[in-house]
Amino acid sequence: MKAHRIEATLTEDGTLLIKDLPFQAGEAVEIIILESHTHSQKANPYPLRGKEPYRYDDPFETAVPLEDWEVLQ
Repeated sequence: MKAHRIEATLTEDGTLLIKDLPFQAGEAVEIIILESHTHSQKANPYPLRGKEPYRYDDPFETAVPLEDWEVLQ
């Protein structure tokens, strides 16, 4: 089975024209159309907007007691 990948853009009326395919005339082919992720403009540039913020009551609090730190000995 041969595979060929090509990127194309639909025209405003929704048609797609593909030329110069590496297959013989009369040869049966399967066509699968996928949306290109490289040109997708639907991606949200701010995925965290509107999300609940994280809250730190004491961000510098340590889980290790101060007497266990070797550098303070």
